[in-house]
Amino acid sequence: MSVTYQVRDGIAWVTINRPEARNSLNKAVRDGLFEAVHAFNADDGAQVLVLTGAGDKAFCAGGDLKEMSGERLTIPPVDFVPQFGRNIRVDKPTIAAVNGVAFAGGFLLAQTCDLCVASTTATFAITEARVGRGSPWAAPLPLMIPRRIAMELLLTAVPLTAQRAYDIGFVNRLAEPDDLIDTAQQLARQIAANAPLSVAAGKQTALLTAEHPLSQAFDTAEELWAPVYLSADAQEGMQAFADKRAPAWKGM
Repeated sequence: MSVTYQVRDGIAWVTINRPEARNSLNKAVRDGLFEAVHAFNADDGAQVLVLTGAGDKAFCAGGDLKEMSGERLTIPPVDFVPQFGRNIRVDKPTIAAVNGVAFAGGFLLAQTCDLCVASTTATFAITEARVGRGSPWAAPLPLMIPRRIAMELLLTAVPLTAQRAYDIGFVNRLAEPDDLIDTAQQLARQIAANAPLSVAAGKQTALLTAEHPLSQAFDTAEELWAPVYLSADAQEGMQAFADKRAPAWKGM
């Protein structure tokens, strides 16, 4: 299979399984990614999605240029590659576990996830300028990292090291190559242990100022959080604290 889906301890691992081609995005991989995300959305037993690539050389090297050239691809359709929040809705948290090169479409996939854990040997680049292609998907990038660094990535196509990506805030956590999977799983489990309604509202809140003025963002945030305050889980969380026990979340 070009993309695999496996749930481990409540965490869905989606793996691009094309290491012989540096996990590049041919049609089978692209279709497999959409199918895996739909499976995650429908899976009540999975609270967090972790996206990674098979092997230790590449998270994803981008589009399959041989396939694209053979098809004489011009403007890719909006649904060419999954972009969470743009062409596919994902309410639950997502993490990129980057284990090698994340170039072009691979950078896109790392960017579209909510969080990113990277191997110390990972590299990140927007390489489209090298082959005359485009990267409209990078429009949100200046909201994530300093604008001048985003500009440099787009204009030079020169890779960033994992350490540099961490320093500028694109990567949340660094891990040694052998520890990447465990580090990503641990981060995912920290999220999954929390109240699901609070996690979902927190994800939406973090995105509000990207689309709304601050005053409107506050008003929208109040609307988002009202059902959380009124939920049974909110009462359960306080009672569990008083009882000195772990809460039993029901997501309602």
